[in-house]
Amino acid sequence: MKIPEIFDPIRPFEPDELPAVYDRLLADSQFQQVLKFLYPDIPVEMIGRKMRSCKTNLDFQKTFCYGLIEQIMQKASTGYEFDVSEIDTSGRYTFISNHRDIVLDGALLDKLLIDVGFTTTSEIAIGDNLLRLAWVKDLVRVNKSFIVERGLPLREMLKVSKRLSDYMHFVIAEKQDNIWIAQRQGRAKDSNDRTAEAVLKMMSMAGEGSIAERLSQLHLVPLSISYEFDPCDYLKAQELQCRRDVEGWHKGPEDDLISMKTGIFGFKGHVHYHCAPCIDDFLSRLDPEMPHAAVYAHIAAYIDREIHRNYRLYPCNYVALDLLRGGSEHASNYSTDDKAFFEHYLEGQLAKIQMPGKDVPFLREQILTMYANPAINYLSTL
Repeated sequence: MKIPEIFDPIRPFEPDELPAVYDRLLADSQFQQVLKFLYPDIPVEMIGRKMRSCKTNLDFQKTFCYGLIEQIMQKASTGYEFDVSEIDTSGRYTFISNHRDIVLDGALLDKLLIDVGFTTTSEIAIGDNLLRLAWVKDLVRVNKSFIVERGLPLREMLKVSKRLSDYMHFVIAEKQDNIWIAQRQGRAKDSNDRTAEAVLKMMSMAGEGSIAERLSQLHLVPLSISYEFDPCDYLKAQELQCRRDVEGWHKGPEDDLISMKTGIFGFKGHVHYHCAPCIDDFLSRLDPEMPHAAVYAHIAAYIDREIHRNYRLYPCNYVALDLLRGGSEHASNYSTDDKAFFEHYLEGQLAKIQMPGKDVPFLREQILTMYANPAINYLSTL
């Protein structure tokens, strides 16, 4: 299979490119420090030999990423699982999900796809704002990631969006691989997960036929990701106060790296991934006379409902909802111990925030909102 050259700047590396990329990575001093942190007892030279034995991206994922994710989840979670009962594991899909963690959302999905019987993992959409370091960009492209270019002038943005759409259709139809993409750009800081119509519009720029037919060619599967605890909750709350207090505030280059490290290694409690049925049948039933704007809104709302109804809720979600509203309407969903544990956890997370003008009531409300919104959205689907 020949991959069109137009995709070269954004696609994952191909097998024949891997040896040169391995050499580049192993020669990078920062990457060497990462290896020493992850594998303190193994010489870099031995790791290099193991890398060079990986002839494909999937080989690399199975050799390095699978075991690493397993170790991380053993230390940083109380358990995790993947419900794929409503899809066929022999199919190829575009998993469109809510976005909780910069790295783990897609990385854990890849491990879980192997665990449940898929013969391949997924190609992961990743924003170029996270790829400022050359070695990070190399590594994610080894790990089957493709690049979403952002922050460009409008005319250029239309051009790269069309290329991105073409590439996603190529992955499903020609490469016969899966895709993971977030339902919106960036993580929902308040966990109020909503599908951005812009994402759907981008995906429908390629393919043939109506909007619904073009999207059906990607075989979209709404994927719900539920973390019991979000290690980055206090960082998100701090960011929300900065945005409130400082006009034009933007994250610094180190902020995403801090969030990545905190999200990967921080305590997550229990984690649940859940696939809704592929939406191809839903798309086939849409009224062909529906105006384009209404089509995108209707599809986005449907994906949202599918994601919301498949959340795994935890006692902390109901505790947060009652604390936020100052009542006890949902007390049947948690015990006195559950409530005490979450309140202690909340105080601990707030204590981690060190910033000028720290507004504790505001920060507390933001963290409570993050945990309450999944419950609010889930309950709205009943």
